[in-house]
Amino acid sequence: MALCPKSVLVTGANRGIGLEFVRQFLALKTPPKFIFACCRVPENVADLNSIAEKSPSVHVVKIDVTDDSIIGGARAYVESTVGADGLNLLINNAAVGVQKRLQEVTREEMRRHYEANAIGPLMVARAFLPLLKQAASLSPAAPMSCSRAAIINISSVLASISENSSGGGYAYRPSKAALNMLTTNLALELKEDGILATAVHPGWVKTEMGGPNALIDTGESITAMMSLLAKLQGEEGTGKFYNGVRGGLIGW
Repeated sequence: MALCPKSVLVTGANRGIGLEFVRQFLALKTPPKFIFACCRVPENVADLNSIAEKSPSVHVVKIDVTDDSIIGGARAYVESTVGADGLNLLINNAAVGVQKRLQEVTREEMRRHYEANAIGPLMVARAFLPLLKQAASLSPAAPMSCSRAAIINISSVLASISENSSGGGYAYRPSKAALNMLTTNLALELKEDGILATAVHPGWVKTEMGGPNALIDTGESITAMMSLLAKLQGEEGTGKFYNGVRGGLIGW
């Protein structure tokens, strides 16, 4: 099945995985009419702004996932832009990640990770839910998919409880595990509205967060994830935790 959403919103689109999502959506055979590339400080994202200057479909939008008023402003802008078509695909990619050992982790670091990696994506999903419902309602006979209406939460294999064999990551791991639980909740609640929700591990990627020793670059990661997103459909595609690079499911 081809991946052909009319509108896509990506958080954390100023660099790394998010920026590569923007590039690869533009390169689709049938690219989205609207790509909302979201970041905290739009005036300081040279690479993203350069793409937007050359591509009228790319809208650089201010979002701080920890600030509800800014999220609300972004939602209003997107709603005024897409109109009655709604929003087809929301990719919650913005995150923080600092690996803290037991003796290093603080309350502040725990709160910061939960705010950015779990609470923030939930608040973004809730804010844009009416637009996702609107998009889904336009194709009532179609199965759930990323072209109809979907929430994709970028998670991490480090969130897996069943596959945790090394410990550590006291702030990052549990915040992403919380995101996985939220994804399951969303999938259960929103399937009646025709909205797919699933979590995807992007691989260990050479980004600012992943570091120089990571195994793959952003191009490899997003190429594989785009292929996966095209295949997600119906009950089989929602409420799961996928390995976006290797394919298959990851244990919760």
